[in-house]
This record gives sequence, structure tokens and C-alpha cells, in this order.
Amino acid sequence: MREILAEESRAIALIPYSEAYDRAVELIVDRVHRRGGKLVTSGMGKAGQIALNIATTFSSTGIPAVNLHPSEAQHGDLGVLQPGDVMLLISNSGRTSEIVSLIDLAHNLYPDIPTIVITGNAESPLARMATATLVTAPVGEVCPLGLTPTTSTTMMTVIGDILVVNVMKMTGFTKADYAKRHHGGYLGHKSRS
Repeated sequence: MREILAEESRAIALIPYSEAYDRAVELIVDRVHRRGGKLVTSGMGKAGQIALNIATTFSSTGIPAVNLHPSEAQHGDLGVLQPGDVMLLISNSGRTSEIVSLIDLAHNLYPDIPTIVITGNAESPLARMATATLVTAPVGEVCPLGLTPTTSTTMMTVIGDILVVNVMKMTGFTKADYAKRHHGGYLGHKSRS
């Protein structure tokens, strides 16, 4: 257990900082907070679950966000996308066919829609198509087979948290704002106390 914790902690510490983080935060603040658009997240498989988590966290912190399944987008759900939105797409390989197709479909519908990409491959097709590319650390999975998304999904989650926290700071999101969005449960109670 300690070895796995150490490996995942090391991977998080190795996530490289670039100005793309500042660009991504500014895109979200400008398009969603200032102009009234929304954040549309997407990923396939495990990355899709991380994308959904990021969308719900943003929604709970004052940034309207939805998760768009990339396959369903090809069957009409792309209609959720509007010209004032910003997309956050996640693919460890940067070559996931459903996500590459999604960005093509989105740009065909709205050529100027900005895209933020979280990937482990800075040279991938998806990274080259992005407005801002956020790269994970170049480390393997802790899975004994080296296949199951484990370390990569941990880094993707942390990058999502970095975006959420920095957007909260930029927008001045308060505890009172949080309480308005959390009426039930422990967090709702805690935010009003």
C-alpha cells in the first residue's frame, strides 16, 4: 500500500506546470463566468468518469457544466453545445477516436469554440487541436499490468481540481455562494454554519 501511495504521490508531484493552465482558467472564467456560457466536459471510459466528476465539481462551485458522452454526441447530443461554451476533453493517449471525432464535430458546428485538453501525450492529435493542452506526468500506471488507468486517472483528477480551485479564486466564489448550491447533506449544513 505504501509503495502505491508513494508512486501516485510522485506522479502528482511531477505534473508539469505550463502557461496553458493560466490560459485554461482564463477561458473558463471568460466564457462561462463573464459571458454566461457553460463548460462541456467529455472523455471515454475511465477518462469519461473523470470528466463527469470535473463537470459536477465545477457546477457545485458556480460554473455551469455538463458532461457530454462522446458517442452520444454523434447521435444528437452534440446539440447541448452552444457557441459561447468551452470544452474540456480528456484522453490519456490523446488519440481516443471518439474524442478526436467529438472535437471535429464541435469545430464543424462552432469553428471558434475553445477546447482544453488533459492528456498524457503532448504530441497527440488531440493536443495539437486544443486551445490549451494540460499534460500529465510521463509515468506508468501503478497497475501490475501497466494497463489499467490508475495513476493517469489520479493525475487527471488532480488537474481538474487545479482548474476548479483556480477558477473559484478568480471568480471570488464564497462560502455563501457554495451554500446556495448545497441545500442538503453534510456539506450543505457545513456551508451554512
